[in-house]
Amino acid sequence: MPDPAATAARLFFRSGTPQDTAAAMPSRTGTVLHNFGGAPVLDIPVGSTCGTVSIAADGEEFQIPLHPDESGLFAGQNVLVAVRNGESPETAAEWLSFHVSQHGVQGAVILDRARPQDSRRFIRDLRERAGSIPGLGTVVVIHSKLPLGKEGLPPEAHPFNVPGAPGKDRMEIPPADPWQAPLGEFLIYEILRARFLARARAVANIDVFDLLAPGGERNVFDCAAAALSGCIRLGGVQAYPWRVRKGDEPAFADHICTQFDATGLRPRWCVAPAKAGADCIWRLIRVVGAKPDPEQEARFYRCMALRHPADTVSKIVPKTSLVETPELLQLATGYFNAKPVRIPEEQAVKRPGGKPRTAIVTTMKNEGPFILEWLAYHRAIGVDDFLVYTNDCTDGTDTMLQMLQEKGIVQHRENPFRGTDLKPQHAALQAAEEEPVIRKADWLVCMDVDEFINIKCGQGRLTDLFEAVGDANMISMTWRLFGNNDVRDFTGGLITREFTRCAHEVTRKPHQAWGFKTLFRNNSIFKKLGVHRPKGLKPQLWEDIRWVNGSGQDMPREMFRNGWRSSMSTYGYDLVQLNHYAVRSAESFLVKRDRGRVNHVDRDQGLSYWFRMNNNAEEERSIQRMIPALEAEMEQLLSDPDIAAAHEFSCRKHREKIEELKPRDDMQELFRELTSEKLCKLSRMHAHFGANVFLSGPGVIPDEIADKEPGSDFWFTVARGETTH
Repeated sequence: MPDPAATAARLFFRSGTPQDTAAAMPSRTGTVLHNFGGAPVLDIPVGSTCGTVSIAADGEEFQIPLHPDESGLFAGQNVLVAVRNGESPETAAEWLSFHVSQHGVQGAVILDRARPQDSRRFIRDLRERAGSIPGLGTVVVIHSKLPLGKEGLPPEAHPFNVPGAPGKDRMEIPPADPWQAPLGEFLIYEILRARFLARARAVANIDVFDLLAPGGERNVFDCAAAALSGCIRLGGVQAYPWRVRKGDEPAFADHICTQFDATGLRPRWCVAPAKAGADCIWRLIRVVGAKPDPEQEARFYRCMALRHPADTVSKIVPKTSLVETPELLQLATGYFNAKPVRIPEEQAVKRPGGKPRTAIVTTMKNEGPFILEWLAYHRAIGVDDFLVYTNDCTDGTDTMLQMLQEKGIVQHRENPFRGTDLKPQHAALQAAEEEPVIRKADWLVCMDVDEFINIKCGQGRLTDLFEAVGDANMISMTWRLFGNNDVRDFTGGLITREFTRCAHEVTRKPHQAWGFKTLFRNNSIFKKLGVHRPKGLKPQLWEDIRWVNGSGQDMPREMFRNGWRSSMSTYGYDLVQLNHYAVRSAESFLVKRDRGRVNHVDRDQGLSYWFRMNNNAEEERSIQRMIPALEAEMEQLLSDPDIAAAHEFSCRKHREKIEELKPRDDMQELFRELTSEKLCKLSRMHAHFGANVFLSGPGVIPDEIADKEPGSDFWFTVARGETTH
């Protein structure tokens, strides 16, 4: 591109072109080489009437035709610069018309990413529509003879390229297409400035599917012109339809929703070229060398179904995150005079007053010896109802629960997972949603028989917890992982008495250490039960959520849809914690490993699982204040001879299974490792290990590390991918 005043041309090269390659090309002196974000740029002197420039490459000389400086087309005007990647001519015309009427736009430069023949059709159709827009001046559409997309990515329209789209790990990805992939050549903004925009009053960089939010007294162009640096930041908010009517193409007016829990903005800019100066560099998301005025940030909406059309909105955004946005709704019904599909109204269910009923949903397999203590404890703290699903039991678990159902103590069901694609725990939760005992409950929690709700406030009962959290309707109970306390043998004693060592409160690794289960009000804010927390948020009701952690502190809205584990900012144990006895004794762990996991049936529970979950870092006996109430409840249950006989049978079968397993070579080796001095030491040292150690297993830990003292000053980790020896 020649500069008439300086009789110089500027040559832009593709990103990734080696600097020495570009430097070797010019065949004349006086050339200046620049580096614009990894792409070489050459300023080459040319004759005042020269329409080409010579460059040498590979021993040959080439004549490169130069484009003229056409910045006079937009001198003194407010101009949009945008990229089109598949949007229709109708969308582009509507986009232009909106910004002319709402923001005083006078012209636009559009880079069309389509192949040249497709781009020519777009230009023809847009010319027909744009010519009738009052107040609109020049619109320039340019295209490249070469594709400008990032290598290896599918078309930008595909949901894979949508920030935050659900289910990316399960998507079928189409082949890469550099013509339609997300933009990879960011020097195009410098090219457009040099050729068209250097003399504009102000330039706003958005795309053809973006709408600048209605402004106040000054539009974004006025703000940029008034800013000391000549530059302001534009912050993009992703907008979505709730639903596009069948048979219709997505339109701006359909986009009435944003995500209530979205964080961050998509950055763009508006710049006044003369004020920002010629030395700054225009890039996709910022103007390098021009600091945006912190007082002048403006908002724009990214109408995502226009850039990423799909047969259903749920392919590009979790609908559980969408809420209507008044400003967008006003634009749709006011400016666009449309009737978009609205979000249906929902109301949270108000439960009747009086003492609330609490129910637990759980799944079991061969847990017979541990059922009565778990039942007695939770009855003692105030749980009213138990719905238990079992499958493939061989130790009397199912027959014991069936008998307990006949006595009105629990409700027992056979797990319906067979013949479905669901894992046992998920199948049980799905079935439980239809059970009257669950529908009638005021509070619900989904938890396992190795988990105990340890209430630390008041007298240790649910009524004390509910009083402490006030109007909260969700309570996250963060795990404390309890280890085997160096206990080798199954004794049949109380779990809560025998196992008293656990992880430190601040234990961020392994990632299971801060998992939580959620006690929640049965108020229909969520659609279904989930393993760790209710799932399927009705987004219309997100403001009705009052979710606290185990210390009664509010949980952040970013957790409302998918969170399942605590963090440094969300863990809390002051009011309640969930004691998780995942391993129990070494002998009982052999049985657990043999039966497999009730939920993750395809995952092994071997040495690595024991290493992760066996935490013996510190003594913790707070739950033991409830042992007298537990023993009284258990004594009452065992006073029934049928229950006593069933319990004794399960304990005997558990011991028989242990004796059956221990002679096996694989189990002998596992038991030897579980009870080894090294594993006992490591169970007190989790705070010293990085995440990759837990992913790899204890075999990656050298003996010299295992010999160190817990609590001393050391940290050990390994590269990801190392395996247990």
